[in-house]
Amino acid sequence: MAQISTIKYSDVLEARRYDAEYFKPEYLAVEKEITTIGYLELGNKKASLLITDGDHGNPEYSDDKNDICYIKVEQLGDIDIELLNSPRVTKACAKYQSKTNFTEKFDILLSMKGTIGKTCIVIDETPAILNRDVAKIQINKELLNPFYVLVYFKTRLGKSFTEKFASGAVQRGLYLNKIQKIKIPLLPLTFQSQIEDSVKEAYQKQTESKQLYQEAEELFLTEIGLSGYKVKNALAFETTKKEIDEAGRYDSEYFQPKYEEIIEKVEKYDGGFDVVGQIIDFKDRNFTPKLDKRYKYLALSNVSSQGYIQDYQEELGKDLPSRARRKINTGDIIISSIEGSLSSCALVEEEFDDSLCSTGFFVINSGKINSETLLILFKSNIIQELMQRGSKGTILTAISKSELEQIKIPVVKLDIQKQIAAKIQESHKLRKESKELLEEAKKKVEEEIERLSLSGRE
Repeated sequence: MAQISTIKYSDVLEARRYDAEYFKPEYLAVEKEITTIGYLELGNKKASLLITDGDHGNPEYSDDKNDICYIKVEQLGDIDIELLNSPRVTKACAKYQSKTNFTEKFDILLSMKGTIGKTCIVIDETPAILNRDVAKIQINKELLNPFYVLVYFKTRLGKSFTEKFASGAVQRGLYLNKIQKIKIPLLPLTFQSQIEDSVKEAYQKQTESKQLYQEAEELFLTEIGLSGYKVKNALAFETTKKEIDEAGRYDSEYFQPKYEEIIEKVEKYDGGFDVVGQIIDFKDRNFTPKLDKRYKYLALSNVSSQGYIQDYQEELGKDLPSRARRKINTGDIIISSIEGSLSSCALVEEEFDDSLCSTGFFVINSGKINSETLLILFKSNIIQELMQRGSKGTILTAISKSELEQIKIPVVKLDIQKQIAAKIQESHKLRKESKELLEEAKKKVEEEIERLSLSGRE
């Protein structure tokens, strides 16, 4: 059904926007609702002390986990930044960064490119450098609580501003001058403090969830004798023509000694080992969605670095992308096949039963290894290295099914599998509770704004 908005010519001149999308009725309704109760534009010094973006240079990346975290859009979590698997840059690179490129406690981070409007707050005090696609907002705490502002950004009201102000044809972006114009409702500080309490409780549950995941990972690595094992690249090495012919590969990286070292350690596992193709079932038949049915669809960007599905799109079958052709069910594991995002693996929970995912994922399960252990196994650094080795291609580098099937993996003992499963299940339970607390906080903010708006119009 067509929507019509009536706006003033002066509004068009002021906005310097002529596209109808900018003046959608729902955006105008949000503006009216917030104007009724009083607000501050984010660029007002009473609202924020600083609004800037991150590093615009070419960072010097590092494989050393002790180097400085480099925060891109992908590292923005539900509440805090995800430092565990973030890229690193050298300390020499960090030395030449502007002070404002570093995160500070209670900064609000907002994505400006890619998935626009993702937000989190900096709680972890570990210094990290921001990428240019992430805005950093330091809230003036006299009138606004940063935890409240975080939740507001996640509500339909806050999202309406980031959606409205995003612009561009080929690649949409949200720019600093537009972020400054986002309107923040001035709710009572006592109410804002209640929202802070809810977010902190959600954060605590999320922290416990991450700890359990790390314990499951450590249990797996200890069991196979690789706890503390560090993969090292050799500066010089040699191979034979026979090995090259057998592999059918001519790129030198494939023959790095580290890969054979990992395989040797897997083969020594006292529980036994096998190749993926022998103990893993692949669900790779194409599924054709019904045109008039709604489906939850998962893309690579919807998978968290901690092994769970953090977001999804919901569309009619006729509106889904052509790559939405894999059916997934509870207990399946989805694994990215694309180099650069191979660690995007997740356990499919009941919420996503009968959903669809991109053909960029492998969908797997096994009768010999439970789903939780498969998740930990395929996200471990040792199997990630072997998947990296199997990736090939020019324009789009990826690992094929045939290459993945040849990778040797340990057949973890059943008692260890059960322990891993218990930790991952509890981890996911706590994460779900954290998510519910955050959703309740969003609902409270929306309801309070609506209540004040209604009373202001009476």
